[in-house]
Amino acid sequence: MVDSPPETPTDPAQVNPSRRHLVRLAGLIAAAGALAVLTALGLAVGAKQIPLDQVWHGLVHYSGTDTDVIVRDVRMPRTLLGLAVGAALGLGGAVMQALTRNPLADPGLLGINAGAAAAVVTAISVLGVTSLTGYVWFAFLGAAVVSAAVYVLGGTRGATPVRLALAGTALTAVLTGYTNAVNLLDSAALDKMRFWTVGSLATATLPTFAHIAPFLAAGAVLALLLARPLNAVALGDDQARALGARLTRTRILAMCAVTLLCGGATAACGPIVYLGLMVPHAVRALTGPDLRWILPYSAVLSPALLLGADILGRVAARPGELQVGIVTAVLGGPVFIHLVRRRRMAQL
Repeated sequence: MVDSPPETPTDPAQVNPSRRHLVRLAGLIAAAGALAVLTALGLAVGAKQIPLDQVWHGLVHYSGTDTDVIVRDVRMPRTLLGLAVGAALGLGGAVMQALTRNPLADPGLLGINAGAAAAVVTAISVLGVTSLTGYVWFAFLGAAVVSAAVYVLGGTRGATPVRLALAGTALTAVLTGYTNAVNLLDSAALDKMRFWTVGSLATATLPTFAHIAPFLAAGAVLALLLARPLNAVALGDDQARALGARLTRTRILAMCAVTLLCGGATAACGPIVYLGLMVPHAVRALTGPDLRWILPYSAVLSPALLLGADILGRVAARPGELQVGIVTAVLGGPVFIHLVRRRRMAQL
């Protein structure tokens, strides 16, 4: 009797990674499909329901009818801004969580929201700025200055995640006090700030989108290029150095990416809470800690969630609407509490 050759054992290390790769890729494609559907709904759903064929007519064969004006001049800029801001907040939140090694980090942790708000209230109260275009530039400048200050206070070359978080928290407290004081002393500034601080896409225009698009695009490219270095940083300083990572350069570039992404998004729409915190955290539970997957997933699922919240806000309060910042807070709070209370939380 001839013995049959022994079966070659299947090596899980060779099979599982390929299977995981396919599953992750399929999930990303499904997420992109959901985003496409929500984009179409964002153009069709609102105080006035518009059939998809008329949406297409308004986009491609614009003739100046009321429906065409609503589609091209109102809903298209709003949807484009929602896509850009959602992707920016998702990418910025993921980078920030890796940079600080804190899965609960959000744009507020490094003082970005507080810096933007302080700059806006100063522009309104001191310089008399009244246009949304003016708010965008001052808010972005405030976010950038505070990000630089956080890195300096964090110790520049000796900066660590803990120092950066403490510096951001301290500056946030100071700037929030300044903003509240100006609002109390200047009722006109309070009236103009009230709508911006809620977080809304309702005032979106093509010029606003055009102003922030270059910053968001640059931040997105930089964030995606930092995926490998940040994977090393997430392992700890010693292991990152052993792997050849340049910690100082990586942290500086990561803060630049976060400033461009979250600063630009906050400048255009005001602070939209939970999005940059919740989505990357949830994505990590699906994909694992590899930022090469977390970043693309966050860039797709965050705008999907933002557009969905915006659509819900339009439908829930017809003929008026709820600002998207309110809806994301209402939806995001319970979901995030559930994620935090899960027994098996995803780790960085």
